[in-house]
Amino acid sequence: MFEINKKIEEKRDLKRAIVSKSFFKTAKGEYGEGDIFIGISVPESRAIAKDFLNLNFKEIKTLLNDKIHEKRLIALIILVEKFNRANKEEKRKIFKFYLENRKFVNNWDLVDLSADKIIGNFIYNFGKEYPNYEGILRKFAKSKNLWDRRISIISTFFFIKQNYFKESIYISRLLIKDDHDLIHKAVGWVLREIGNRNKECLENFLKKHYEKMPRTMLRYSIEKFNKKEKKKYLNGKI
Repeated sequence: MFEINKKIEEKRDLKRAIVSKSFFKTAKGEYGEGDIFIGISVPESRAIAKDFLNLNFKEIKTLLNDKIHEKRLIALIILVEKFNRANKEEKRKIFKFYLENRKFVNNWDLVDLSADKIIGNFIYNFGKEYPNYEGILRKFAKSKNLWDRRISIISTFFFIKQNYFKESIYISRLLIKDDHDLIHKAVGWVLREIGNRNKECLENFLKKHYEKMPRTMLRYSIEKFNKKEKKKYLNGKI
């Protein structure tokens, strides 16, 4: 652990850290309250992670439990890379480890770089073999924890890439009355990605729900529509 911590410290950048603190809403009462940044960019984090893919679960957990945001980010990058190279049983262990330690996946970038690649991937490919896991995304969608809810919808990006939309649509429906902007944006992104692959599927969802969708969610979901189509949805004239 000494070596990876040394490399992390070498990349510390105070100016970038100040910007990150503001960007990730770390002030009191904000979603990232208390998160600590030391100013390491994502490309730098990936480069560091690449040199430490041999870390074991205990070592990764030490990083993931750290108060410093970039250390948690690096831990998750390592987990994703290990998952991509793992056999089925190793993937199951990484998936389980992620679930057990997800309280440290506690900002939107941490969720977005890992949830679909580990949780979504595993459930799509192996969920039916493990009944306890198959319904977990729907359970998370009903959680009081913001990051569990974001994990639930972001994980379905993997499903969408396989042109399977049912789970994403179901969870979007569960989250349609969510009160947090980060969920509005995430659901909107997911719906937009469905529309990129199957516009009819998106339109079927929108016709049923667009009037009660938060404005941000609706705007994100129709981002690729033409001006005339957007105007109809935004003006409630569908």
